[in-house]
Amino acid sequence: MTHIIVDTANTFFRARHVINGSADIKLGMAFHITLNSIKKAWQDFGGTHVVFCLEGRSWRKDYYEPYKRNRSDARAAHNEQQQEEEKIFWEAFDTFKDFVTEKTNCTVMQHKELEADDLIAGWVQAHPNVDHVIISTDTDFHQLIAPNCKLYNGVQEVTTTDKGFFDKKGKFVIDNKTKLPKAIPNPEWLLFEKCMRGDTSDNVFSAYPGVRKKGTKNKVGLTEAFEDKTTKGYNWNNLMLQRWVDHNGAEHRVLDDYERNRVLIDLSMQPGNIRSIINDVIEEAIDANKDISQVGIRLMKFCHLYDLKRITDQAQAYAEPLNARYNTV
Repeated sequence: MTHIIVDTANTFFRARHVINGSADIKLGMAFHITLNSIKKAWQDFGGTHVVFCLEGRSWRKDYYEPYKRNRSDARAAHNEQQQEEEKIFWEAFDTFKDFVTEKTNCTVMQHKELEADDLIAGWVQAHPNVDHVIISTDTDFHQLIAPNCKLYNGVQEVTTTDKGFFDKKGKFVIDNKTKLPKAIPNPEWLLFEKCMRGDTSDNVFSAYPGVRKKGTKNKVGLTEAFEDKTTKGYNWNNLMLQRWVDHNGAEHRVLDDYERNRVLIDLSMQPGNIRSIINDVIEEAIDANKDISQVGIRLMKFCHLYDLKRITDQAQAYAEPLNARYNTV
C-alpha cells in the first residue's frame, strides 16, 4: 500500500507563484498543480489512498512567541491588491477543503492546535508498514525520508528519496555547484543542522549564531559535534555548553536553545499533550472511513466552478485517487 499525503495549504498556495497574471489565472494554476501532483504521485508510485492534512493555529505559537511572527508581519504589509488576491485564494481553498472532505473518499485531517506537519508526521509514524509519498515543497519533511517515505515537490516536479533527488524523468538532480548528482539526504544530519541553525522561514532563531559547519583548530563545528552526538563526548559538550549574548544583552546557552528548537522542528519531539491530540485526530480520521459514491461526477461539478477544463477532460484519471477508501489490508 502507498499513501499519498498532501500538505494541502503548502501545495495550493505555493503553486500560485509559478505564474504571473490575474488572481483567476493564478487560482487556476493552483488547482491544476495541486490535482496534477496528486494524480502524478498516484500513478508514479502506485497510490492506494490519499490523505489531506490541513493547518490549525499551531501550539508552537504558545510554546515560542516569535514562531512564524514574520509571516503575519508580511501579510500586514500587503497592499490592497495583494489583500484581495489573498482573500480570493482563501475562499477558493475553503471550497476545495469542503469538496475533499464531503465529496471524496480521501482522509482529511485538521485540528485547531496542530499544523499539517504534525498530522503528516503522525500519519507516517502510525503506518510504519505502509509506503508514503508526501506532496509538499517544505524541506522540513526531509527528516522523514526513509525507505518507505518519499517527498514529492509538485511545483518543481522533484522527488526526494533515501537514494537521492530525482527529476520528473527519474534522473538524478544535478547540483549546480559540483555538477554532480545532489548528495543523498541524511535525515538525521539535516534535522540536527536545522535545529542548530534555526529556520528563518518560521522565525525560529539559531541556537548558536555564526557556528561553522566544520570546526577550526580552536573551535568545534557542527560536523564534529554531530559525529559525537551519540557518545556525548568532548566535541558535543564543547559546542553545546558554549554561551553567547544576543543583541538585547540576554545570555544563551547553546544546549538550551538547541533543545527548544528540537521541540519546534523535530516532528517526533512534540510535547506529550500534543502527541495525544495527534493520535486522537488520526484515530478519528481512520474510524470515519468514508464511502462516497460518484466521486468522478462530483469532481466534474467542482471543476465547473473554476473552469478547470483540462481536469474535466480527464476526470476519470483525476477522480481515481479521490475515490479510493482507506484500507487496512
